[in-house]
Amino acid sequence: MENTVKLHNKVAEITLFFWLLKIVATTLGETLGDFISMTLNLGYVVGIAITLVFFAAALFTQLSVKKFTPAIYWLVIIGTTTLGTEISDFIDRTLHIGYAGGSIILVSCLILTLIYWYRKYKNLEVFPIHERSKETLYWTAILFSNSLGTAFGDSLGDNFGLSYMQGAMFTGGIIIVVVLLHYLTKINSVVLFWIAFVFTRPFGATFGDFLTKPLAKGGLDLGTLNASIVSILLMTTLIVISQRKYRKSAKHHTPLE
Repeated sequence: MENTVKLHNKVAEITLFFWLLKIVATTLGETLGDFISMTLNLGYVVGIAITLVFFAAALFTQLSVKKFTPAIYWLVIIGTTTLGTEISDFIDRTLHIGYAGGSIILVSCLILTLIYWYRKYKNLEVFPIHERSKETLYWTAILFSNSLGTAFGDSLGDNFGLSYMQGAMFTGGIIIVVVLLHYLTKINSVVLFWIAFVFTRPFGATFGDFLTKPLAKGGLDLGTLNASIVSILLMTTLIVISQRKYRKSAKHHTPLE
């Protein structure tokens, strides 16, 4: 008799609403990460410790639940974006490897994770996911993806001299190209997913920087605290909507994120 526990999906379906939540989560991760390490002046090591505890607690809860729960799932995503901000800044500013070097390290970690994933399961499908071991790989890849996206987004300004809005337009343009490739070509959808997942991180990160940085640096000077509060309120609203959509779809037995 088949184990029915394994039949419960644990992750979000990939819809347009998923990407909206992802972008807001990345913006929150950028502003909240900067608030912890820079505004509170705790430093990147302490920042990593704090965000790692939050991520670990959220991930433990996510792995423990029996089925997909939007609020818990998106808390883990927020954990990966916030921790990813601290990891990227730690590599650049504490280890002095630089964002370009950090990007190389993180993309290598992501590729190795995906190679191991493919060799074990013979696919890289991200929905649905039932097994805990596969879900662990899923979250590992997401953490590396968000850390990589942070490093790449920051490198656009530091290494290529783009303003925050120019960086957002550049990464946003890449996302649009990926969407067009998805609908107009037969390129593997899983490959396009991981490309989009990486680049939505710097898109959110550059937008977060645009909200928080001084006017002299091309930002709106809202500050990390105010920008984080706005992002938290928006993220909370979207999670509530996601939870209601999921409950409604569950009653009609239709797969919806």
